[in-house]
Parts: sequence; C-alpha cells; structure tokens
Amino acid sequence: MNNLNLSVRVKELRNRKGFSQEMLAEESSLSLRTIQRIENDETVPRGDTLRRLAVALNTSPDDIIDWKIQEDQSYLRSMSLSALWFLIFPLLGIIIPLTMWMQKKDKLKSVNELGVSMLNFQITWTFFFTTILLFLLIVKSGSEWNFLSLLVLFSPIIILYIYNFIVIISNTIRISKNQDFKFRPSLPLIRK
Repeated sequence: MNNLNLSVRVKELRNRKGFSQEMLAEESSLSLRTIQRIENDETVPRGDTLRRLAVALNTSPDDIIDWKIQEDQSYLRSMSLSALWFLIFPLLGIIIPLTMWMQKKDKLKSVNELGVSMLNFQITWTFFFTTILLFLLIVKSGSEWNFLSLLVLFSPIIILYIYNFIVIISNTIRISKNQDFKFRPSLPLIRK
C-alpha cells in the first residue's frame, strides 16, 4: 500500500471532522507526535493506534487504510488459475474461485470485477457442460458403447474442456500484463 495515500486519507478525515492535529490527538488518546508522524508519512498506524484513530474520526479502520487501493497482481493471477480446478470436477471451478472472491472482494482492487466475470463464466460453462452430458447420456442410454461412438458423442465435452482451459490461461496472461480480462460467453447471474 502507498503510505502517502494513507497520510492524505487521515488528513482528509481529520479535516472533515473539523479537528486540528491537537484535537485528534486528544480525542484518540494518542500523542501529537504520533498524529504528526502518520500525517507526514513517517509511520503507518496499526492495531490499537489504527482502532483509536478510527473511533476518534467516527469511521472504520478500513476507511482509514482504504484497502480497496491495494492491488495484488499475484492474488488476481492465483484467483484466475483457481478456476482450473474444473479439470478435476466441474463444480470446483466455481467453488474455489468463489471462496477466493468472497475473502478479498472488498479489500483488493479488481478482485470484485474478476470474481464476478470469472464466476459468471464458470457457472455458464458448468451449465452447458451438464446439459450436454445429460443429453449424451440420455441419447446413448441402452445403446452399446464402443470407442468411436464415445469419441463422437463426447467430442462436445472435450471441446468445452479445452475452451475453458484456454480462456482461463489466456485471461491469466492478460492479468499478468495488466490488460482487461474477458471471460466469455457468460450469463450475468452474479452482479457487482
């Protein structure tokens, strides 16, 4: 996190409240020097200091630190790659990214957008996968199974798997290059 943003944020919140540095020190039971160090970008408030500032400024610690400013490319890449669990079991391609999204959606920049886009894509993919699989099982029920008929009937499933894999990998590369991600096609089931 950029500490300069934090120092500016503390000054902003203090000014909105109409406090001088001395008044904020008194209200928060912190020393004037601590307030000055925070606002001069010499220190970052943590733990009890952060809690005291939040109480004095009538806000939450998250509002002071403004976690949404943080950007963690490695988390975004990991979250994108987590959808590859669909290779083991299709629902894992939804559950694992959903868990990662829920943990950081309001704390890291772009996680909410990536999570919504990726989950809508994975849910759509799983719906198509399940529909085609059920259709193939109904069509083939009672028939004799041989290698050629299996290959022909299950080629749409294989194509869906390959497409999902390519979409995940290409979007992970795009995230690494700070480009916009494109998980398509997807039904807009989850919204920001």
